Amino acid sequence: MTLSKILTFQIEKAIDALFGVTVEKIELQATRKEFEGDVTMVIFPLLKVIKGSNPAELGGKIGDYLVANTAEVEKFNVVGGFLNLVIADAYYINYFNEIKGDDNFAFPAPAENGKAVMVEFASPNTNKPLHLGHVRNVLLGYSVANIVEASGKKVYKTQVINDRGIHICKSMLAYEKFGHNETPETAGLKGDKLAGNYYVEFDKAYKKEISQLVESGLTEDEAKKKAPILLEAQDMLRKWEAGDAQVMELWNRMNGWVYKGFEETYANIGVSFDQNYYESNTYLLGKDVVADGLEKGVFEKDPDGSVWIDLTSDGLDRKIVLRSDGTSVYITQDIGTAIQRVKDFPDVGGMVYTVGNEQDYHFKVLFLILKKLGYDWAQHLYHLSYGMVDLPSGKMKSREGTVVDADDLMAEMTATAKSISEELGKLEGYSDDEKGKLYETIGLGALKYQMLRVDPKKRILFDPNESIDFNGDSGPFIQMSYVRTRAILRKADFDLDRAITTVPLHAKEKDLIKQVELFAAVVQNAAQLYSPAIIANYAYDLAKEFSSYYQVVSILGEEDFDTKVFRVQLSKKVGETIKAAFGLLGINMPERM
Repeated sequence: MTLSKILTFQIEKAIDALFGVTVEKIELQATRKEFEGDVTMVIFPLLKVIKGSNPAELGGKIGDYLVANTAEVEKFNVVGGFLNLVIADAYYINYFNEIKGDDNFAFPAPAENGKAVMVEFASPNTNKPLHLGHVRNVLLGYSVANIVEASGKKVYKTQVINDRGIHICKSMLAYEKFGHNETPETAGLKGDKLAGNYYVEFDKAYKKEISQLVESGLTEDEAKKKAPILLEAQDMLRKWEAGDAQVMELWNRMNGWVYKGFEETYANIGVSFDQNYYESNTYLLGKDVVADGLEKGVFEKDPDGSVWIDLTSDGLDRKIVLRSDGTSVYITQDIGTAIQRVKDFPDVGGMVYTVGNEQDYHFKVLFLILKKLGYDWAQHLYHLSYGMVDLPSGKMKSREGTVVDADDLMAEMTATAKSISEELGKLEGYSDDEKGKLYETIGLGALKYQMLRVDPKKRILFDPNESIDFNGDSGPFIQMSYVRTRAILRKADFDLDRAITTVPLHAKEKDLIKQVELFAAVVQNAAQLYSPAIIANYAYDLAKEFSSYYQVVSILGEEDFDTKVFRVQLSKKVGETIKAAFGLLGINMPERM
């Protein structure tokens, strides 16, 4: 039983014994730093049910009762309407001994026959490599999947690869015109980068043609629609949809290059998927659902043959789901894909879509339609909406080639970590290979932490150089705290399995144990809110607490042997907890820095 539950139970007993009343809720919170105590009870709500008393009197009586009847409460003080409880050292030592050898103390076992959650993230287009915006998406989705799984649920990680459409044909057409049979091997480029280069080449040629048409007398809008290269791309899309052999061969060849490039990037960033869906296979899904929805009266057909759903009574608008020519729109495809996923994975009871906040309205519509179609799992759909990532240099544009490539960004982070680490000069005895792996661990840790420490809904201004800070709120600072715990363990030349039950606790040790105890609740809260930022901020608070402890308390230099053993054990557990928290964020830990 957690300390919160113990105290709540004992306080309810105290109120019943002293005043003969029951209360609906006991409000507990951490005691503020300027007051003595560990846990504070808010007295004010009791004044509504216990008449003729004042906060100080009520707090004093409850405090006396708890000290006399609750082993965990050592003493108390009352400040205004707050009862501050000092928890006995024995509670913290006993709790610590219960969890010190349990690597999974914060992670409940998955419920038998429980419903799984599918988390969708990444979902790139095959006309360009992954860029900085994708990085935030990928890191958020992967971390949320880890956190939900750690909370006790089964999770499937998936992506939809957008491998068809006009954008893909633009890259294909430009390659056909300007590629001269270039390949990733002959160009010395990853396949996704090669495809991205031709997307940029298309845009250059398109703009040139627009300019020429405007000079000939067309308006800019007319020129954009009549540019020959765009008309060719549209024709190529029609040929793809008709299964033209030559177009399909080029499509398969270039997509193959891109898939291989994506896999390399995912491996470098440290994420994986359980299932891939391809838009080329899913874009026709949902049409049969529309027919079924028409019969049920969920959808309505207009005189021109188009099919709509009227959501105005729900505060939204009227949404088309099938054009008059019988072709589907994106919402139709998303309806069909969601249903297909549950067919593929029958234990799925909910889905999380990691997609930027520009699609907020789209997902409101999608979720509402699925609910109206009668799918029970539609009650458990969530749009993990996130803000865009900006750089100090400004906004990125894929078609103009001004995006920050994900691979280049990771390489830059590693290089920056190398530069700073070499300046600190603490890598004596490392081989070049060991140094390289360490720089990568620090660089990627800095990148991931900076992306995940901010609430997903907020826009990020990301400065790669500022993210690698060994002293501030950063990935490297937290990694350094972990490394200190490992250094302590390497120097400890005694049995760490020794049972310690009676040492006096330093105030910093109580603070550390309280912080470790919070981890299980933090994991559950982060899973419920789909927020890796909660885990990231917890890891920083714990690392900061340990850094303070490390500075003011002698650990290996402590003369009392039992106290020294306990402090090493506590350092070990703190390190393990930091590592577990960072593991949920997909961040690796170095053993030395």
